[in-house]
Amino acid sequence: MNIILHEPEIPQNTGNIGRTCVNAHASLHLIEPLGFILSDKNIKRAGMDYWDRLDVHRYMNFEKFKEEHPDANIWYATTKAHQTYTDVKFGPDDYIMFGKESAGIPEELLVDNEDHCIRIPMYKGERSLNLCNSVAIVLYEALRQNGFPELEQNGELHHEHWKH
Repeated sequence: MNIILHEPEIPQNTGNIGRTCVNAHASLHLIEPLGFILSDKNIKRAGMDYWDRLDVHRYMNFEKFKEEHPDANIWYATTKAHQTYTDVKFGPDDYIMFGKESAGIPEELLVDNEDHCIRIPMYKGERSLNLCNSVAIVLYEALRQNGFPELEQNGELHHEHWKH
């Protein structure tokens, strides 16, 4: 799976999303301009020691991303979509794009890709969820649909043993 952050603004969110991507075995694609410097201490703090293991890619703009990934199947996460993220079938190599915290994905991209726009249901009148939470919700649904490839599904206790 692949997560795209279109012009992210808050380093802590990007750090947390990077940590989620490492644990989900997903790649992170960052579309510039970024609202911070990638070496920012807040990214490192939020991403902890996971950032060094993150498969992260940067692009000058969305056009450069499209040039490098011309056949990418992209889902556009937006509060403006007609369908929810559970209404669609995610493929194992799909890309899920999220917009910047203050404005979301540019509307011209949404209009051109209406059938690939998805939303997370929220209480009427509320604006949006935190970006980190949104990425985790949609990414793990996509992983669930694909059988959680390469992810451990059974945990072990540290000192005790499960009874069954």
